[in-house]
Amino acid sequence: MTLSRHSPTVRRRRLAAEFRRLREARGLTIDQVAAEIDWHATKLSRVETGKQSLRLSDVRALLEVLQVAAELRDPLLALAREARQRGWWQALGEAVPDWFEVYVGLESEASGLQISEAEFVPGLLQTAEYARAVHQAAQLRASDAEIERQVAVRMARQELLTGEGSPQLSMIVNEAAIRRVVGGAKVMRAQLAHLMELAHLRNLTLQVLPFSIGAHPAMVSGFHILTFEPEDADVVYIEYPTGSIYLERPTEVERYTLIFERLRVEALPTEATRDLIEQVARELDR
Repeated sequence: MTLSRHSPTVRRRRLAAEFRRLREARGLTIDQVAAEIDWHATKLSRVETGKQSLRLSDVRALLEVLQVAAELRDPLLALAREARQRGWWQALGEAVPDWFEVYVGLESEASGLQISEAEFVPGLLQTAEYARAVHQAAQLRASDAEIERQVAVRMARQELLTGEGSPQLSMIVNEAAIRRVVGGAKVMRAQLAHLMELAHLRNLTLQVLPFSIGAHPAMVSGFHILTFEPEDADVVYIEYPTGSIYLERPTEVERYTLIFERLRVEALPTEATRDLIEQVARELDR
């Protein structure tokens, strides 16, 4: 599968931001605009937060109510058409749960990813065997077929690492993630070797957060910061067993960015990280 870097999810967020900006520039409330086009205010709120797609007829109605200048209408309609296209992940059906579709769409067009993981190797760096073992441990009621579909999604996402226009990646993993023997010694040995290979990618900075630093500011959970350039706002993604949350307020993103910068300072430098991974791999051979 060839992964497209053009994401309808990002286009929908961009369109949402434009409509919110246009409404506020007119000095109108959500209730006022919704009443003009006979919508429920909840629908317009979902549109302005990028949670609901729009038919082209809906877009034209909003353009009329907001009295958008003629020269801006065609670009916004084109953006709306792109926002309604199918993402590459939708061809995989139910393998991508609804709550994860948004993340995959954002990830597909992010210019940068900053990822902190405490318990396992980040998904973009996992081997198929390691990913399978992680899914089997987490998805207690999933069938073998469901597990294989989820592994296929994870492997497809990894085209981001080396594809055209690949994002800049900065990943920090807790030492526990490279020492925890997931899937058995053979699987873990192969995973560590894979990390060593990927560590040489020009767009990837991989660091291990050693046990020796003690307490650190990301002990509660892992998180991802997705950055976009130039016109889209950055997003923080946090996953839990039954879903995920997205933080988009500037103060929230700033807080997690500060945490990540602190982790980056406390983590081992890249060369020392490679040395530690090699050491852990040798220990598995004993």
